Amino acid sequence: RPWNVANARLVLEDGSIWRAKSFGASGTQVGEVVFNTSLTGYQEILTDPSYAGQFVLMTNPHIGNTGVNFDDEESRQCFLAGLVIRSLSIGTSNWRCAETLGNYLAERNIMGIYDVDTRAITRRLRQDGSLIGVLSTEESKSDQELLEMSRSWDIVGIDLISDVSGKEPFEWVESTKPDWDFNTHERNSKTYRVIAYDFGIKHNILRRLASYGCQIIVVPSTWPASETLKLKPDGVLFSNGPGDPSAVPYAVAIVKELLGKVPVFGICMGHQLLGQALG
Repeated sequence: RPWNVANARLVLEDGSIWRAKSFGASGTQVGEVVFNTSLTGYQEILTDPSYAGQFVLMTNPHIGNTGVNFDDEESRQCFLAGLVIRSLSIGTSNWRCAETLGNYLAERNIMGIYDVDTRAITRRLRQDGSLIGVLSTEESKSDQELLEMSRSWDIVGIDLISDVSGKEPFEWVESTKPDWDFNTHERNSKTYRVIAYDFGIKHNILRRLASYGCQIIVVPSTWPASETLKLKPDGVLFSNGPGDPSAVPYAVAIVKELLGKVPVFGICMGHQLLGQALG
């Protein structure tokens, strides 16, 4: 395996220090610590651009037992800062498994830790809200150094969307695979043109729209509203994405310009941008 088990620390800005074992990549990384209560779907979480800049703590205690495959990825890469879990499954059991979770993270330079009290950390996050943390396998760094790092960084005000958004418009044509598509009888023969603003869009959102017969044009987060209107869309999607909506005033301005001129809907970050645009 390309990853080695080593001692690791997660140091939170509140001064708490959590000792663990590492898997995946080695080094030191800073990020916002959040938790996810999903029982399954950790691969979709790993590749969800909405988690850029964050350490995702899984409350489900046993992670990795189904390995990973290359069909369930939600984007072109892993964007999260790291993965925090209670128990790592070394063995895998799934007919679609292509490799282990540890190998997958190591190959993508993503840090992970296990053998840590995720319930206690979750209670702390639930009580105090998300916290900045530093994850490190470097024994040369003192606890105090890591604590100072956690207290000198903040995710608020950082434009994370520009790091995950595509740079050029393109047409999306891939739909949900037939084996997983259970509503084919509900298809409408009419084709609707949808412009999807990529603030960190998940592929499965696009697959579902394509499965319902939509013509989808994915555009960058900075795509001018005037260019969108020239394409004469039937609707505009403002996608999910990472970070702070107040850190992307350019996106809010685009949303404002489109409101009232074309049907719109927002998911996750897109919904927050609609809220910002509407005051």
